[in-house]
Amino acid sequence: MGTRRVPVLIVGGSLVGLSMSLLLASRGVPHLLVERHRGTAVHPRAASFHQRTMEIYRGVGLQAEVEAAAAREFVQNGAIVVVESLAGRELRYFFRSINDGVEHLSPTSRIFLTQVGLEPVLRARAAAWGAEHRFGTELLGFEQRDDGVECLIRSRGDGVEHTIQADYVVAADGAHSGVRERLGIDMLGPGAFADCVTIYFHADVRSLLGTRNLSVVYVNNPALLGFFRFSITADSGFLAVFSTTTPDGTLDRRVGRDMSADRCAALVRTALGAPELPVEIDNVQRWDATAGYASRYRDGRIFLAGDAAHVMPPTGGFGGNTGVADAHNLAWKLAMVLDGVAGPGLLDSYEEERAPIGRLTTEQAYVRYVLRVDPSLATDDLPAQLDDPSIELGARYRSAAVSTDDTPAGPDEPAEPAARAPHLPIEHGAPYHSTGDASAGLDDPTEPGGRVGARAPHLPIEVDGRPASTLDLAGPGFTLLAAPGGDLWRHAATEVATALRVPLTAHRVAGTGHVADPTGRFAATFRLDDASAVLLRPDGVIAWRDDRPAGDHSERLRQVMSGLLAW
Repeated sequence: MGTRRVPVLIVGGSLVGLSMSLLLASRGVPHLLVERHRGTAVHPRAASFHQRTMEIYRGVGLQAEVEAAAAREFVQNGAIVVVESLAGRELRYFFRSINDGVEHLSPTSRIFLTQVGLEPVLRARAAAWGAEHRFGTELLGFEQRDDGVECLIRSRGDGVEHTIQADYVVAADGAHSGVRERLGIDMLGPGAFADCVTIYFHADVRSLLGTRNLSVVYVNNPALLGFFRFSITADSGFLAVFSTTTPDGTLDRRVGRDMSADRCAALVRTALGAPELPVEIDNVQRWDATAGYASRYRDGRIFLAGDAAHVMPPTGGFGGNTGVADAHNLAWKLAMVLDGVAGPGLLDSYEEERAPIGRLTTEQAYVRYVLRVDPSLATDDLPAQLDDPSIELGARYRSAAVSTDDTPAGPDEPAEPAARAPHLPIEHGAPYHSTGDASAGLDDPTEPGGRVGARAPHLPIEVDGRPASTLDLAGPGFTLLAAPGGDLWRHAATEVATALRVPLTAHRVAGTGHVADPTGRFAATFRLDDASAVLLRPDGVIAWRDDRPAGDHSERLRQVMSGLLAW
């Protein structure tokens, strides 16, 4: 048994834990990841990745590799449809093509890719950048102290135990998080509402698919409710079954009680609409359809991320994407605090920013489950369904890590709206009741305005003559973007970066130069006057804007940076 110290211990080596490792490694933060399983995912979960997630991977140079992995698994840009059965009637299309109408919002596209295909990519790149991963290793216990967290881990292979002294711990250990349970953090929300199964099978469905490019196929059949995904070769896939119907017409949400191969094959044939088709069952997994979120995202030096912080049904594909966004939000803050660039108070903003978004997204996944799968779960005050782009790209943060002090609204922009109404505590498992305005706290990415707390709008630009996006200018530190007449802001940024010893770069975005705006739309897109500027955080969120043409630019920027970095 040995003892060692690490800046960050990540508990959980699935999608979110590996994304956290990747993002910390990209910033040179030493860390250790432990995962009780001996390898990455073996079942194709989380097959839908949104534009914001792809922007995050783009930010660390991984977009092309992730897209290549996706192309090996699925024909991209397919439809999401509801059918009576695959061979039967098409009832409704949610999307004819999942990227229709959103192509201009991001330099990336929505893709379909399973964790089986993605996790090895994340693991390999993080390891190449120096990350240490111990698969087949479990966390036995931990104790928080003023100067860190003492953790006991054990190899499941040889039983050797080690004590890890971590400055911080990130719990990405899933929906049944042992860390969350040991901390006594409650889950709020509707809780579990269906005992479901996912059936992995082999069957030749090429003739049933025909020429249709169907990425997700919801099945609304008199005998069952569920959804299909098929492999690129159309000879295998999985069927997730939410509920079945008994002979007397009663809805049965306890599908997992009978997982026999014969019953599972019969369910697959029913959903395919092909009663005589040969079906080989490879595996069956039982799981609960659940909607809930943690009452706290932090306990001292321990942070919850991903399914440990929020659990949601698969409708909308929000779960894994929300977890990756958690990691993106937390990683740069941990890095700056550990590097001494920011004060520990910066870490308070993680829960302030991510908890409201986790709650909202969980609600929206539940709403989609009710409307798409099981309307019998509906209550009178079910929140309105919000549009997907706003949920995927429109998170707008209110915390000390964004600054609106002395900041007037941009041209044609109303004053800052009130923060999202807080959710009332909902006992986990109690009947669902809406707890606030569902749309509060979101920005509309189809009408960008450079609003403080929102993700910077995507605008095609050129950097040294090469095509790029305004989003590519963010990171690894803070970035100030000045309008064509904003040279004074560039000089101020240089002075402040030197005086405060903070990572701060500045660009003047004009018709020509290092960062060029050939279309001349930068100032209008960000709602800037000719001599004003916006400040981007390392995660591409607008931290501050100042439209005043006069005054001491350096002093204003110095004060803002000191506040943002919790000094």
